[in-house]
Amino acid sequence: MSLSTTSSASRRTAAYQPALAWFAAIGGAWVFVLVMLGAFTTSIGAGMVFKSWPLSDGSLNPTGWLSELDKFAEHSHRLSAALMSLITIALAVWVWRAEARGWVRKLAVFAVVLVLAQALIGGLRVLLDEQHLNLLTPSVGRLFAMLHAVLAQIYVCTLLALALSLSRAWCAGGAAVPAGRGVRRLGVVACGLLLVQLAVAAVMRHSFAWLAIPTFPAATRTGGLLPPHWDFPVAIQFTHTRIMAVLLAVALPALAAAIWRDRFARPGMKFAAGLLVALVALQITLGAFAIWKLREPYITTAHVVVGACTLATAFGLTWWAHRSVIETKAAAAPGLAAPAESIATLRA
Repeated sequence: MSLSTTSSASRRTAAYQPALAWFAAIGGAWVFVLVMLGAFTTSIGAGMVFKSWPLSDGSLNPTGWLSELDKFAEHSHRLSAALMSLITIALAVWVWRAEARGWVRKLAVFAVVLVLAQALIGGLRVLLDEQHLNLLTPSVGRLFAMLHAVLAQIYVCTLLALALSLSRAWCAGGAAVPAGRGVRRLGVVACGLLLVQLAVAAVMRHSFAWLAIPTFPAATRTGGLLPPHWDFPVAIQFTHTRIMAVLLAVALPALAAAIWRDRFARPGMKFAAGLLVALVALQITLGAFAIWKLREPYITTAHVVVGACTLATAFGLTWWAHRSVIETKAAAAPGLAAPAESIATLRA
């Protein structure tokens, strides 16, 4: 091992570092600006207003982007994505140099991989928009757009995990268990359902199936629960607005209730659980209005952003509930001793 490598490792610490923690928190907040701009761009159909990539019409300052709404939406999304990439890379470098916990350093590197993959997939969505496969109705570019939307949600969760893991409360938590096994299991189920729902939503949006069923909550204008005919657009919209919505309307309040009842849950977790229930109610309301108002762009954008906030809240609760599991497994790695108190508590 070189002297410089040894010196760099000696400066690392697992203690709370305020500047690093705040930078991670700012990055985690900025990603929602990126999600909002991407959602608005898709809602007004401006995703292909510029046919070139990575520059817009070959320029960082394309003609008309400050005066035409569609160009402003798409170019602002690209500029925000570039800034988010720089923030993520800077955060990863900082974490690598300053953070002693190996799993946190790996998580920061994973965030960089995700943001670079997002940029590449976003570019392929533009460059391959006119390419078609004989077996598929959407263009190759739209398939990449679906993947781009799903990967964005995983990226949001990764940044949130980093921000929480660098926070004062996490670093100073000692061997305390933030929540019991029941909360952890329900959290994993809730996050899995949310990711499925967001994936279904991405397929629905980019297959132009938003209004395949133009009524809500009934599936017909005469009040029927099932649509009179079925095809792919109807099936994907029915899955998103009825099946997955009902499952989440049960799973997320159940997670919140489990947190409220859990003897290990801290006040902050209980507050976030209440926020989760409020977000679910707001999301259902926005989804209904998005149909009733025929996908009015601002309502649809709000629906996408609140969906991302709902996932972030559920994931944040689940990640925090797993704090002791994560830290104990890391401490039990070769060469490190696991905290006896934490292991004993987890076995209880």
